[in-house]
Amino acid sequence: MTASFDFGRNQETLRLRIPDAFRPEFHPEPEPEPEPEPEPEPAAPAPRRSGRDRYLDLLRALALVRVVVYHNFGWFWLPVVFPSMGVMFALAGSLMTRSLSRPALGVVRSRMRRLLPPMWLFGAVVLTLEIIDGWGPDAEGHPEWWWGKLLFWLVPLSTPPYAESLNGFGGLVEPGWAEQVVVPLWYLRAYLWYVLLSPLMLWALRRMPVVTLAVPLVVTVVLNTLLVDQEFLYGRVRENLSDFAMFGSCWILGMAHQEGLLKKIPQYVVPSVAPLVMVAGWWYLQTRPVDPTVHTDIESWPIAQALWSFGFVAILLHVSPSWEQWPRPLERWNGLISLLNSRAVSVYLWHVAALVVAIPLIDPLWSVGFVYEHFQWLLMSQWFPLLVAIPLIGLLVLAFGWVEDVAAKRRPRLFPYPRRVRGRRRAGA
Repeated sequence: MTASFDFGRNQETLRLRIPDAFRPEFHPEPEPEPEPEPEPEPAAPAPRRSGRDRYLDLLRALALVRVVVYHNFGWFWLPVVFPSMGVMFALAGSLMTRSLSRPALGVVRSRMRRLLPPMWLFGAVVLTLEIIDGWGPDAEGHPEWWWGKLLFWLVPLSTPPYAESLNGFGGLVEPGWAEQVVVPLWYLRAYLWYVLLSPLMLWALRRMPVVTLAVPLVVTVVLNTLLVDQEFLYGRVRENLSDFAMFGSCWILGMAHQEGLLKKIPQYVVPSVAPLVMVAGWWYLQTRPVDPTVHTDIESWPIAQALWSFGFVAILLHVSPSWEQWPRPLERWNGLISLLNSRAVSVYLWHVAALVVAIPLIDPLWSVGFVYEHFQWLLMSQWFPLLVAIPLIGLLVLAFGWVEDVAAKRRPRLFPYPRRVRGRRRAGA
Protein backbone atom coordinates (compact mmCIF):
# COMPACT_ATOMS: atom_id res chain seq x y z
CA MET A 1 0.00 0.00 0.00
CA THR A 2 1.45 3.17 -1.09
CA ALA A 3 1.17 6.04 1.21
CA SER A 4 0.29 9.41 -0.24
CA PHE A 5 2.07 12.58 0.84
CA ASP A 6 0.17 15.82 1.08
CA PHE A 7 2.56 18.52 -0.21
CA GLY A 8 0.04 21.21 0.39
CA ARG A 9 -0.13 20.67 4.10
CA ASN A 10 3.61 20.17 4.49
CA GLN A 11 4.99 23.19 2.65
CA GLU A 12 6.40 24.68 5.81
CA THR A 13 8.14 21.37 6.66
CA LEU A 14 9.67 21.24 3.20
CA ARG A 15 10.93 24.79 3.53
CA LEU A 16 12.69 23.82 6.70
CA ARG A 17 14.23 20.60 5.30
CA ILE A 18 15.13 21.61 1.76
CA PRO A 19 17.85 24.27 1.51
CA ASP A 20 17.00 27.47 -0.31
CA ALA A 21 19.61 26.85 -2.96
CA PHE A 22 17.80 23.72 -4.18
CA ARG A 23 14.36 25.26 -4.44
CA PRO A 24 13.31 26.31 -7.98
CA GLU A 25 11.92 29.70 -6.96
CA PHE A 26 15.42 30.77 -5.93
CA HIS A 27 16.82 30.39 -9.47
CA PRO A 28 15.22 33.19 -11.46
CA GLU A 29 16.34 33.83 -14.97
CA PRO A 30 19.42 36.04 -15.06
CA GLU A 31 18.74 39.71 -15.54
CA PRO A 32 20.04 41.18 -18.78
CA GLU A 33 23.29 43.09 -18.44
CA PRO A 34 22.83 46.88 -18.53
CA GLU A 35 23.74 48.48 -21.80
CA PRO A 36 26.90 50.55 -21.59
CA GLU A 37 26.27 54.28 -21.31
CA PRO A 38 27.29 56.22 -24.38
CA GLU A 39 30.59 58.04 -24.02
CA PRO A 40 30.13 61.76 -23.46
CA GLU A 41 30.93 63.93 -26.42
CA PRO A 42 34.15 65.86 -26.02
CA ALA A 43 33.52 69.33 -24.68
CA ALA A 44 34.11 72.21 -27.00
CA PRO A 45 37.48 73.81 -26.36
CA ALA A 46 37.32 76.87 -24.15
CA PRO A 47 37.90 80.09 -26.00
CA ARG A 48 41.48 81.23 -25.77
CA ARG A 49 42.12 84.25 -23.63
CA SER A 50 43.45 87.22 -25.49
CA GLY A 51 46.17 87.66 -22.88
CA ARG A 52 45.21 91.29 -22.25
CA ASP A 53 43.39 92.57 -19.22
CA ARG A 54 41.42 95.57 -20.44
CA TYR A 55 41.05 96.88 -16.88
CA LEU A 56 44.83 97.15 -16.60
CA ASP A 57 44.95 98.80 -20.04
CA LEU A 58 42.46 101.39 -18.80
CA LEU A 59 44.55 102.12 -15.70
CA ARG A 60 47.70 102.56 -17.80
CA ALA A 61 45.95 104.96 -20.18
CA LEU A 62 44.55 107.00 -17.28
CA ALA A 63 48.00 107.13 -15.70
CA LEU A 64 49.55 108.51 -18.90
CA VAL A 65 46.85 111.15 -19.31
CA ARG A 66 47.23 112.19 -15.68
CA VAL A 67 51.01 112.59 -16.09
CA VAL A 68 50.60 114.86 -19.12
CA VAL A 69 47.97 116.98 -17.40
CA TYR A 70 50.05 117.27 -14.21
CA HIS A 71 53.18 118.37 -16.07
CA ASN A 72 51.16 121.08 -17.79
CA PHE A 73 49.15 122.47 -14.87
CA GLY A 74 51.14 121.35 -11.82
CA TRP A 75 47.94 120.87 -9.81
CA PHE A 76 48.96 119.56 -6.39
CA TRP A 77 45.81 117.47 -5.99
CA LEU A 78 46.27 115.37 -9.13
CA PRO A 79 48.83 112.93 -7.60
CA VAL A 80 46.42 112.51 -4.69
CA VAL A 81 43.37 111.78 -6.84
CA PHE A 82 45.32 109.34 -9.04
CA PRO A 83 48.95 108.46 -8.16
CA SER A 84 50.05 107.56 -11.69
CA MET A 85 53.60 106.48 -10.88
CA GLY A 86 52.52 103.90 -8.34
CA VAL A 87 49.87 102.59 -10.73
CA MET A 88 52.30 102.32 -13.66
CA PHE A 89 54.92 100.50 -11.59
CA ALA A 90 52.31 98.09 -10.22
CA LEU A 91 51.07 97.26 -13.71
CA ALA A 92 54.63 96.74 -14.92
CA GLY A 93 55.33 94.46 -11.95
CA SER A 94 52.26 92.39 -12.77
CA LEU A 95 53.31 91.96 -16.41
CA MET A 96 56.88 91.16 -15.39
CA THR A 97 55.68 88.39 -13.07
CA ARG A 98 53.55 86.84 -15.79
CA SER A 99 56.61 86.76 -18.05
CA LEU A 100 58.77 85.16 -15.34
CA SER A 101 57.03 81.85 -15.94
CA ARG A 102 59.81 81.56 -18.54
CA PRO A 103 63.56 81.50 -17.72
CA ALA A 104 64.43 84.67 -15.83
CA LEU A 105 67.51 85.63 -17.85
CA GLY A 106 65.59 85.61 -21.11
CA VAL A 107 62.76 87.64 -19.60
CA VAL A 108 65.11 90.30 -18.25
CA ARG A 109 66.87 90.53 -21.60
CA SER A 110 63.52 90.83 -23.39
CA ARG A 111 62.35 93.64 -21.08
CA MET A 112 65.58 95.55 -21.54
CA ARG A 113 65.27 95.17 -25.30
CA ARG A 114 61.80 96.72 -25.17
CA LEU A 115 62.88 99.56 -22.87
CA LEU A 116 66.24 100.71 -24.18
CA PRO A 117 65.75 101.38 -27.95
CA PRO A 118 63.04 104.05 -27.38
CA MET A 119 65.36 105.70 -24.86
CA TRP A 120 68.33 105.52 -27.25
CA LEU A 121 66.36 107.29 -29.95
CA PHE A 122 65.17 109.89 -27.44
CA GLY A 123 68.74 110.38 -26.21
CA ALA A 124 70.13 110.74 -29.73
CA VAL A 125 67.69 113.55 -30.50
CA VAL A 126 68.08 115.34 -27.15
CA LEU A 127 71.88 115.11 -27.05
CA THR A 128 72.15 116.41 -30.61
CA LEU A 129 69.97 119.40 -29.76
CA GLU A 130 71.92 120.09 -26.57
CA ILE A 131 75.25 120.03 -28.40
CA ILE A 132 73.86 122.34 -31.09
CA ASP A 133 72.70 124.67 -28.30
CA GLY A 134 76.18 124.90 -26.83
CA TRP A 135 76.63 121.92 -24.50
CA GLY A 136 79.87 119.95 -24.35
CA PRO A 137 82.65 118.65 -22.08
CA ASP A 138 83.82 122.13 -21.13
CA ALA A 139 80.36 123.06 -19.90
CA GLU A 140 80.55 120.30 -17.26
CA GLY A 141 83.89 121.48 -15.91
CA HIS A 142 85.21 117.89 -15.85
CA PRO A 143 85.80 116.88 -19.49
CA GLU A 144 87.44 113.58 -18.45
CA TRP A 145 84.19 112.45 -16.83
CA TRP A 146 81.81 113.89 -19.42
CA TRP A 147 82.33 111.11 -21.94
CA GLY A 148 82.12 108.42 -19.31
CA LYS A 149 78.82 109.66 -17.93
CA LEU A 150 77.33 109.56 -21.41
CA LEU A 151 77.25 105.77 -21.01
CA PHE A 152 74.20 106.25 -18.79
CA TRP A 153 72.35 107.17 -21.98
CA LEU A 154 72.99 103.60 -23.15
CA VAL A 155 72.18 101.79 -19.90
CA PRO A 156 70.33 104.12 -17.48
CA LEU A 157 71.50 102.60 -14.19
CA SER A 158 71.74 106.21 -13.07
CA THR A 159 70.43 109.53 -14.38
CA PRO A 160 71.99 110.33 -17.79
CA PRO A 161 73.85 113.67 -17.96
CA TYR A 162 72.17 116.76 -19.34
CA ALA A 163 72.78 120.50 -19.50
CA GLU A 164 71.17 122.53 -16.73
CA SER A 165 71.42 125.80 -18.67
CA LEU A 166 71.89 126.46 -22.38
CA ASN A 167 71.55 129.30 -24.86
CA GLY A 168 67.92 128.45 -25.56
CA PHE A 169 68.53 128.58 -29.33
CA GLY A 170 68.94 132.33 -29.24
CA GLY A 171 66.11 132.93 -26.77
CA LEU A 172 63.59 130.83 -28.65
CA VAL A 173 63.08 128.55 -25.65
CA GLU A 174 63.98 128.77 -21.96
CA PRO A 175 67.66 128.16 -21.07
CA GLY A 176 66.62 125.23 -18.86
CA TRP A 177 64.74 123.39 -21.60
CA ALA A 178 67.01 120.33 -21.44
CA GLU A 179 66.44 119.95 -17.70
CA GLN A 180 62.68 119.94 -18.32
CA VAL A 181 62.80 117.54 -21.26
CA VAL A 182 64.74 114.81 -19.40
CA VAL A 183 62.35 114.72 -16.42
CA PRO A 184 60.75 111.40 -17.53
CA LEU A 185 64.10 109.59 -17.52
CA TRP A 186 63.93 108.88 -13.79
CA TYR A 187 61.04 106.49 -14.50
CA LEU A 188 63.11 104.48 -16.98
CA ARG A 189 66.01 104.35 -14.53
CA ALA A 190 63.80 102.99 -11.73
CA TYR A 191 62.05 100.63 -14.16
CA LEU A 192 65.38 99.14 -15.24
CA TRP A 193 66.40 98.43 -11.64
CA TYR A 194 63.02 96.79 -10.96
CA VAL A 195 63.41 94.58 -14.02
CA LEU A 196 66.93 93.50 -13.03
CA LEU A 197 65.87 92.64 -9.48
CA SER A 198 62.45 91.15 -10.26
CA PRO A 199 63.58 87.48 -10.15
CA LEU A 200 64.95 88.07 -6.64
CA MET A 201 61.86 89.99 -5.53
CA LEU A 202 59.55 87.27 -6.85
CA TRP A 203 61.56 84.61 -5.01
CA ALA A 204 61.27 86.59 -1.76
CA LEU A 205 57.56 87.33 -2.32
CA ARG A 206 56.70 83.63 -2.62
CA ARG A 207 58.44 82.85 0.67
CA MET A 208 57.84 85.97 2.78
CA PRO A 209 55.01 87.97 1.17
CA VAL A 210 54.29 90.38 4.02
CA VAL A 211 57.95 91.12 4.73
CA THR A 212 58.76 91.58 1.03
CA LEU A 213 55.89 94.04 0.59
CA ALA A 214 56.92 96.02 3.66
CA VAL A 215 60.67 96.29 3.04
CA PRO A 216 60.58 99.12 0.43
CA LEU A 217 58.25 101.17 2.65
CA VAL A 218 60.55 100.68 5.64
CA VAL A 219 63.60 101.65 3.55
CA THR A 220 61.79 104.82 2.40
CA VAL A 221 61.00 105.82 5.98
CA VAL A 222 64.53 105.12 7.25
CA LEU A 223 66.17 106.82 4.27
CA ASN A 224 64.17 110.02 4.75
CA THR A 225 64.37 110.19 8.56
CA LEU A 226 67.34 108.43 10.18
CA LEU A 227 69.69 108.63 7.16
CA VAL A 228 68.63 111.96 5.74
CA ASP A 229 71.95 113.66 6.61
CA GLN A 230 74.34 110.84 5.72
CA GLU A 231 76.92 112.06 3.21
CA PHE A 232 77.54 108.62 1.69
CA LEU A 233 73.92 108.57 0.51
CA TYR A 234 74.06 111.81 -1.46
CA GLY A 235 74.15 112.11 -5.23
CA ARG A 236 73.41 109.21 -7.54
CA VAL A 237 73.35 106.56 -4.80
CA ARG A 238 70.63 108.30 -2.84
CA GLU A 239 68.71 109.18 -6.00
CA ASN A 240 68.57 105.57 -7.19
CA LEU A 241 67.82 104.11 -3.76
CA SER A 242 65.11 106.66 -3.01
CA ASP A 243 63.20 106.15 -6.27
CA PHE A 244 63.55 102.36 -6.05
CA ALA A 245 62.26 102.20 -2.48
CA MET A 246 59.49 104.77 -2.97
CA PHE A 247 57.58 102.68 -5.50
CA GLY A 248 59.10 99.26 -4.78
CA SER A 249 56.09 98.15 -2.76
CA CYS A 250 53.79 99.10 -5.66
CA TRP A 251 55.86 96.97 -8.05
CA ILE A 252 55.79 94.03 -5.61
CA LEU A 253 52.05 94.57 -5.08
CA GLY A 254 51.57 94.11 -8.83
CA MET A 255 53.61 90.91 -8.61
CA ALA A 256 51.41 89.68 -5.74
CA HIS A 257 48.31 90.44 -7.80
CA GLN A 258 49.62 88.38 -10.72
CA GLU A 259 50.58 85.54 -8.38
CA GLY A 260 47.04 85.47 -6.97
CA LEU A 261 48.23 86.20 -3.44
CA LEU A 262 45.72 89.00 -2.94
CA LYS A 263 42.86 86.57 -3.53
CA LYS A 264 44.13 84.19 -0.86
CA ILE A 265 43.67 86.64 2.00
CA PRO A 266 40.21 87.41 3.45
CA GLN A 267 38.21 89.87 1.38
CA TYR A 268 37.95 92.40 4.20
CA VAL A 269 41.72 92.76 4.77
CA VAL A 270 42.66 95.05 1.85
CA PRO A 271 39.64 97.41 2.20
CA SER A 272 40.41 97.66 5.91
CA VAL A 273 44.20 98.06 5.87
CA ALA A 274 44.80 100.06 2.66
CA PRO A 275 42.84 103.17 3.78
CA LEU A 276 44.81 103.18 7.05
CA VAL A 277 48.09 103.20 5.09
CA MET A 278 46.79 106.10 2.98
CA VAL A 279 45.73 108.00 6.12
CA ALA A 280 49.24 107.55 7.51
CA GLY A 281 50.70 109.04 4.33
CA TRP A 282 48.23 111.93 4.38
CA TRP A 283 48.96 112.64 8.05
CA TYR A 284 52.69 112.73 7.35
CA LEU A 285 52.12 115.12 4.44
CA GLN A 286 50.05 117.52 6.56
CA THR A 287 52.69 117.64 9.31
CA ARG A 288 55.51 118.82 7.03
CA PRO A 289 56.88 122.31 7.77
CA VAL A 290 56.02 124.21 4.60
CA ASP A 291 54.74 127.62 3.61
CA PRO A 292 51.09 127.69 4.78
CA THR A 293 50.15 129.87 1.81
CA VAL A 294 51.24 127.20 -0.69
CA HIS A 295 49.61 123.81 -1.07
CA THR A 296 51.87 120.89 -0.21
CA ASP A 297 52.64 118.67 -3.21
CA ILE A 298 52.73 115.01 -2.23
CA GLU A 299 55.37 114.30 -4.91
CA SER A 300 57.84 116.39 -2.90
CA TRP A 301 57.67 114.05 0.10
CA PRO A 302 58.77 110.44 -0.56
CA ILE A 303 57.28 108.92 2.61
CA ALA A 304 53.86 110.42 1.98
CA GLN A 305 53.91 109.45 -1.68
CA ALA A 306 55.05 105.89 -0.96
CA LEU A 307 52.32 105.25 1.63
CA TRP A 308 49.55 106.94 -0.36
CA SER A 309 50.49 105.18 -3.61
CA PHE A 310 50.71 101.78 -1.92
CA GLY A 311 47.26 102.05 -0.34
CA PHE A 312 45.69 103.43 -3.52
CA VAL A 313 47.18 100.70 -5.73
CA ALA A 314 46.14 97.99 -3.27
CA ILE A 315 42.51 99.10 -3.55
CA LEU A 316 42.65 99.27 -7.35
CA LEU A 317 44.04 95.75 -7.58
CA HIS A 318 41.60 94.46 -4.96
CA VAL A 319 38.60 95.52 -7.05
CA SER A 320 40.26 94.42 -10.32
CA PRO A 321 37.44 92.99 -12.48
CA SER A 322 39.83 91.45 -15.08
CA TRP A 323 37.94 92.51 -18.20
CA GLU A 324 38.64 90.27 -21.18
CA GLN A 325 36.31 92.51 -23.19
CA TRP A 326 35.30 96.11 -22.71
CA PRO A 327 32.13 96.92 -20.80
CA ARG A 328 29.67 98.51 -23.18
CA PRO A 329 30.11 102.12 -21.88
CA LEU A 330 33.87 101.91 -22.52
CA GLU A 331 33.79 100.33 -25.99
CA ARG A 332 33.92 103.73 -27.69
CA TRP A 333 37.27 104.46 -26.00
CA ASN A 334 38.88 101.24 -27.16
CA GLY A 335 40.84 102.91 -29.98
CA LEU A 336 42.40 105.66 -27.86
CA ILE A 337 43.17 103.36 -24.93
CA SER A 338 44.73 100.76 -27.22
CA LEU A 339 46.82 103.42 -28.95
CA LEU A 340 48.11 104.78 -25.63
CA ASN A 341 49.04 101.28 -24.47
CA SER A 342 50.82 100.51 -27.75
CA ARG A 343 52.88 103.71 -27.47
CA ALA A 344 53.10 104.10 -23.69
CA VAL A 345 56.89 104.54 -23.54
CA SER A 346 56.94 107.04 -26.42
CA VAL A 347 54.11 109.14 -24.98
CA TYR A 348 55.84 109.23 -21.61
CA LEU A 349 59.24 110.13 -23.06
CA TRP A 350 58.14 112.83 -25.49
CA HIS A 351 55.20 114.58 -23.80
CA VAL A 352 57.38 117.05 -21.85
CA ALA A 353 59.23 117.99 -25.05
CA ALA A 354 55.86 118.77 -26.65
CA LEU A 355 54.89 120.98 -23.69
CA VAL A 356 58.23 122.83 -23.94
CA VAL A 357 57.85 123.40 -27.69
CA ALA A 358 54.26 124.61 -27.29
CA ILE A 359 55.37 127.82 -25.53
CA PRO A 360 57.50 129.31 -28.38
CA LEU A 361 54.69 128.41 -30.78
CA ILE A 362 52.21 130.43 -28.72
CA ASP A 363 54.40 133.46 -27.95
CA PRO A 364 54.28 135.01 -31.48
CA LEU A 365 50.48 135.21 -31.23
CA TRP A 366 50.86 138.01 -28.68
CA SER A 367 52.18 140.20 -31.52
CA VAL A 368 49.11 139.60 -33.69
CA GLY A 369 46.77 142.56 -33.06
CA PHE A 370 43.49 140.72 -33.72
CA VAL A 371 44.45 137.78 -31.54
CA TYR A 372 45.72 140.03 -28.74
CA GLU A 373 42.55 142.12 -28.79
CA HIS A 374 39.97 139.31 -28.93
CA PHE A 375 41.74 136.21 -27.61
CA GLN A 376 43.97 137.50 -24.85
CA TRP A 377 42.06 135.28 -22.41
CA LEU A 378 43.07 132.25 -24.48
CA LEU A 379 46.74 133.25 -24.62
CA MET A 380 46.78 133.59 -20.84
CA SER A 381 44.99 130.32 -20.20
CA GLN A 382 46.93 127.31 -18.95
CA TRP A 383 44.76 125.15 -21.18
CA PHE A 384 46.14 126.65 -24.37
CA PRO A 385 49.66 125.11 -24.08
CA LEU A 386 48.03 121.73 -23.45
CA LEU A 387 45.79 122.09 -26.51
CA VAL A 388 48.85 122.92 -28.62
CA ALA A 389 50.93 120.13 -27.04
CA ILE A 390 48.42 117.34 -27.72
CA PRO A 391 48.85 117.38 -31.54
CA LEU A 392 52.59 117.82 -31.01
CA ILE A 393 52.65 114.67 -28.89
CA GLY A 394 50.82 112.92 -31.71
CA LEU A 395 53.41 114.07 -34.22
CA LEU A 396 56.33 113.03 -32.02
CA VAL A 397 54.81 109.61 -31.38
CA LEU A 398 54.12 109.27 -35.09
CA ALA A 399 57.75 110.11 -35.86
CA PHE A 400 59.46 108.07 -33.13
CA GLY A 401 56.92 105.58 -31.77
CA TRP A 402 57.66 102.92 -34.38
CA VAL A 403 60.83 102.05 -32.48
CA GLU A 404 58.63 100.36 -29.84
CA ASP A 405 57.48 97.92 -32.52
CA VAL A 406 61.06 97.26 -33.57
CA ALA A 407 62.09 96.71 -29.93
CA ALA A 408 59.23 94.23 -29.47
CA LYS A 409 60.08 92.46 -32.76
CA ARG A 410 56.80 93.49 -34.33
CA ARG A 411 56.15 94.91 -37.76
CA PRO A 412 56.72 98.68 -37.46
CA ARG A 413 53.54 100.75 -37.64
CA LEU A 414 53.31 104.52 -37.74
CA PHE A 415 49.83 104.69 -36.26
CA PRO A 416 48.77 101.52 -34.37
CA TYR A 417 45.12 102.48 -34.05
CA PRO A 418 42.78 99.44 -33.99
CA ARG A 419 40.98 98.86 -37.26
CA ARG A 420 37.27 98.26 -37.53
CA VAL A 421 36.14 94.66 -37.95
CA ARG A 422 32.49 94.12 -38.95
CA GLY A 423 31.48 97.48 -37.69
CA ARG A 424 33.22 97.18 -34.33
CA ARG A 425 36.73 97.92 -33.21
CA ARG A 426 38.93 95.04 -32.27
CA ALA A 427 39.20 94.41 -28.58
CA GLY A 428 42.99 94.39 -28.58
CA ALA A 429 45.55 96.87 -29.61
